Amino acid sequence: MRYAIYFAPPADDRLSQTASRWLGRDAFLDGALAWPEMMALAGEEQRALTAEPRRYGFHGTLKAPFALAAERSETELIAAFDEFAAEIESFEVPEITLHQIGPFFALVPSAPSARLENLGEQAVRRFEPFRAPLSEADVGRRNPDKLTQRQRDYLTAWGYPYVFEEFQFHLTLTGPVPEEMRCAMRETLEVAFDAFIGQPLTISTVALFVEPQRGAPFTVHSLLPLGSASARKIA
Repeated sequence: MRYAIYFAPPADDRLSQTASRWLGRDAFLDGALAWPEMMALAGEEQRALTAEPRRYGFHGTLKAPFALAAERSETELIAAFDEFAAEIESFEVPEITLHQIGPFFALVPSAPSARLENLGEQAVRRFEPFRAPLSEADVGRRNPDKLTQRQRDYLTAWGYPYVFEEFQFHLTLTGPVPEEMRCAMRETLEVAFDAFIGQPLTISTVALFVEPQRGAPFTVHSLLPLGSASARKIA
């Protein structure tokens, strides 16, 4: 089993519901959903190009997936997650936009957010003691030869190359999109997420996701409101 600390909107949030329909899966319910019909993109193409983010569920990474350290228990992790959420106040990202990151598309902040960067840093540091060391296969999956030296150092030290200065918060919407399909994909996403592009994003919850075994879909274990551990929701 692996765990991850993610930002995710509540299950009944409009963005969460729209993204779940786009991906064809709801990580809260772990059920397949019907895809909306998009004129610029065929259904089979959409299913193929969203396969990777569909497995992970709609989220923004704070602490990347990790196996639990041998000396730690799930009970301890859940308690730490409760404390983490309780100590951080909710905030708003003024605007999000559709952005292409390499070959894939995501919703990202239109401008840097110090509070979002701090949330990511705190998550990385707080849950590091719970992370088991990466296996050689895990390191290999990150293609270390394609990383910068600092990213390789972070991968070794923190289990993920994109932390601290390398952190770029993003809500992933696709897997790698072939170059010849990117214009159609952008057009499709602009239609699908028109209600959210150019609008603020409220960061008021954090989620503990679980992967029961390697390669299985991630599901939401717990969703907590920031600033209070008393209203815990179990998916």
